[in-house]
Amino acid sequence: MTNLKKAVVAFVAPLPSVAFYLYFLHNSSHPSPSSAHLGYLWKWCSHHPLYLANLLFFFNVNLLFWVISLIQSSNWMIDLYWTVIPVMLVHYYASHPLSKWDAVRSTVMILLTWVWSIRLTHSYFRRERWEWGAREDWRFSDMRKEYGKKWWWVSFFSVYASQQVFLIGICLPMYAVHSSEKPWNAWDTIAAIVCLSGVIIAYFADTQLFNFVQRNNLLKERGLPPLPNLDKGLWWYSRHPNYFGEQLWWWGLAIYGWNVGHGWTFIGPLVNSLCLVYVTVLVEQRMLKQENRVEAYRQYQKTTSVWIPWFKSAPRSPKEKNS
Repeated sequence: MTNLKKAVVAFVAPLPSVAFYLYFLHNSSHPSPSSAHLGYLWKWCSHHPLYLANLLFFFNVNLLFWVISLIQSSNWMIDLYWTVIPVMLVHYYASHPLSKWDAVRSTVMILLTWVWSIRLTHSYFRRERWEWGAREDWRFSDMRKEYGKKWWWVSFFSVYASQQVFLIGICLPMYAVHSSEKPWNAWDTIAAIVCLSGVIIAYFADTQLFNFVQRNNLLKERGLPPLPNLDKGLWWYSRHPNYFGEQLWWWGLAIYGWNVGHGWTFIGPLVNSLCLVYVTVLVEQRMLKQENRVEAYRQYQKTTSVWIPWFKSAPRSPKEKNS
């Protein structure tokens, strides 16, 4: 029943912004006498798509999701909606009255965003054993312990307000694509290849990680020692191939933005990548705290690329380090 309740909450939570936006679209194209007094509001919404997107995010995600997290004592929902909000945003930008776009570029971007979302949503539910909100991100759990009684208000900024910066920022190319009628060209093809490559790499990396975790769980059930480290498949060439694939996806979208004359949209994936550097450090520190894998992981760090898949390097000997 708890699982069902969380599923219902997840479906209902974004409805306020969806309902408002649909009502706005309807009244923009078919104004009614009863909504005449709202004419200024509809005009403002029509002329400021980026502002409107941020306002809807602030009220529906920052505030509403935050209140829900306080009631449930868990910030699980923002993790799930990372896979959904970009899909909502790309359709929002495509359908806004101010939008203008090349049909091929818009269609390809929308289809790619759906493919990316389905891949990430599948990975989320597979990891959570097909349960809704079984747990929150371990980083939020650690911060909850760190901030204690202050966490109820700190979480608003660290979990939700920060997500507005990241999600609106990395989705800016979606706005750019739907602000230009420039015809499809070779750069769009390159962008599509980069995006699709990122999705494929992330899918296989996550699948290999999932299989590794499942194998270790089985070994534990049998009373056998777990494998200390995953260094097979894509993980042989990179310590974080799933992160690399995800970054490739966002930088592919930025190529679309640059190609239609909005190079400033690179700021989104750039900030996201810089934050991922910090997340990578946290993840590796967490790995090194596990006694059964610390030595294996240190050796793994010495020989394996951090993000970009590359060939193994030979570990440096003590003499080489001191020279």
